[in-house]
Amino acid sequence: MMKKLGLVQVYAGSGKGKTTAACGLAVRAVSHGFRVGWVSFYKDPRHCKRSEHQALKKLGVKVRFLVKQHPMCVVSKSSAAFKELREVCLKGLNAVRKIYQHNNLDMLIIDEINISVRDGFLKESEVLEIIADKPENLELVLTGRGATKKMIAKADLVSIVNEIKHPYSKGVQARKGIEY
Repeated sequence: MMKKLGLVQVYAGSGKGKTTAACGLAVRAVSHGFRVGWVSFYKDPRHCKRSEHQALKKLGVKVRFLVKQHPMCVVSKSSAAFKELREVCLKGLNAVRKIYQHNNLDMLIIDEINISVRDGFLKESEVLEIIADKPENLELVLTGRGATKKMIAKADLVSIVNEIKHPYSKGVQARKGIEY
């Protein structure tokens, strides 16, 4: 149903709104009849019962949580936890490859994958492979802080969301329905 040529989009930067932008893109695509998949890195499904993921599911988006532990939980790159999280991230990439093989989506959003590269759980080359191997008709969207220059160069659309001001700096904690 989608146009013949799928592009690569990257939403990166230090500001709030990368996942929200991708969510809006998914809603727009679904409203045009596109088949959309959402792969979530670093979001625990137990904490997403009343999040955008639930709304996307109701709209027919195929939502999968592949990497559930947040990288902030890992202290050292030499730790067992780091190695375990790297293995989980690699399994996430294999799941993306399986999605590619089925080639039954018009759009695939890989939320927070850029963090995997930034924090060393995935190699830049591994994500560049995912970009290079995507089916021609698939719109691929990558979000998260830490997109590298090479990832940005491979993308067709790049939006950098930079934080200018945030209520966290005044002690305001994450608010239900706004930040999560």
